[in-house]
Amino acid sequence: MRIATVSDRDPAQVDRAAFDDLLAELERQFPLLHDRLELTRVATHGLLFHWSGRAQERPVVLMGHLDVVPVDDTAPWRHPAFGGDIVDGELWGRGTLDDKGCVVGICEAVERLLEQDFTPAQDVWLSFGCDEEVSGGAARMAVEELERRGVRPWFVLDEGGAVAHGAFPGVKPPVAVIGVTEKGVTSLLLTAQGRGGHASTPARNGPTARIARAINRLEKAPFPSSLPAPTRELMTRLAPHAPVALRPLMGNAERLAPLLTRALVAAGPESAAMTRTTLAATTLSGSPALNVIASRATAGLNLRILVGDSVDGVIAHVRKTIRDKTIDIEVVEANEPSPLSPYDGDEAFDLLAATIAADFPDAVVSPYVMMAATDSRFFTGICERVYRFAPFRMSKAQREAIHSYDERIGVDDFVAGVDWYQHLIEGLDHRTEPA
Repeated sequence: MRIATVSDRDPAQVDRAAFDDLLAELERQFPLLHDRLELTRVATHGLLFHWSGRAQERPVVLMGHLDVVPVDDTAPWRHPAFGGDIVDGELWGRGTLDDKGCVVGICEAVERLLEQDFTPAQDVWLSFGCDEEVSGGAARMAVEELERRGVRPWFVLDEGGAVAHGAFPGVKPPVAVIGVTEKGVTSLLLTAQGRGGHASTPARNGPTARIARAINRLEKAPFPSSLPAPTRELMTRLAPHAPVALRPLMGNAERLAPLLTRALVAAGPESAAMTRTTLAATTLSGSPALNVIASRATAGLNLRILVGDSVDGVIAHVRKTIRDKTIDIEVVEANEPSPLSPYDGDEAFDLLAATIAADFPDAVVSPYVMMAATDSRFFTGICERVYRFAPFRMSKAQREAIHSYDERIGVDDFVAGVDWYQHLIEGLDHRTEPA
């Protein structure tokens, strides 16, 4: 946690020495993993390990990423972001949850098993990217390497869901959610241009005003709501644990989907995001001085596209909504929603669910639609079973700390996560052979 492996879209801004230090530290901490597994370096600092199993059929890929997002120096961290302090049973620092916890948890589980001279039933691959936070190329290159070797994974497991406490109002048990798809991340840049000039003689509808008007129109025109199949399944599984008044609605999610959708939208932004494509204005720029009218103003938009929508569709929505042909729309990044991985009666999903149920017996296990993006989306081209789950208990406050301040993980919760990864790998022994 003390090694600040911060990624940046500009490679020149990346502290390569920090990534060198992290790779060296991983080798010191996990000598058997590095000695007995075949390692392929990917991109600048990505790692792809191959652990040969007793059979090559149905290989499994366990994923994580080494990089972290930057730290806002003005944010009120209670303990240093890169201090790695253990206080009151919690490990504090950037990356504890996103995503060094998963990386080290996987490595520790493998190291334990290697100490026992354990050989997995199937080939196991460990894929650790180095630029996930900037949608970099390491994961794509790992996929290319697997394709070159003819590897078609049985399933892929990346970060994503968790054993979430306090996730739904009135639901007391934690919810262990396994992402079976994820929203597509798309970024747009709106640009308005004009003459600019002196602030003492402003003209109407200058670039800044037009950008502001466009954002305001987008705020007032949210995308249509719907309830994807995994969300309906999540509601059904939570129904027995929900407040009595909500059980009939949640328990009949399939039949009452429109009514349930409206209820989730009304419940707040977190639940509303489960039902629709979202749009957020994230960056703004205009004049370089207080007394200068901007000749060019821009706004960055970040969209998370729900399953069933498309990049072309959301861009068309933006164009129609802003109703201003003078504003240019540039597509900075475009990703469609990930394909839906099987979960109903699927052997791989059932293995994950059973391992969760054994290690976290108080949790309700369910598929869900992941709202953030992971490197695993690049693996959908070579694998139909791509799942997203981090085996750690997380409170609402902890989940809110991801990409924010006071990111932390309970030490006991981390150890339980290591146990879970170990049990998952051991559980491959109990799978039936492919037909």
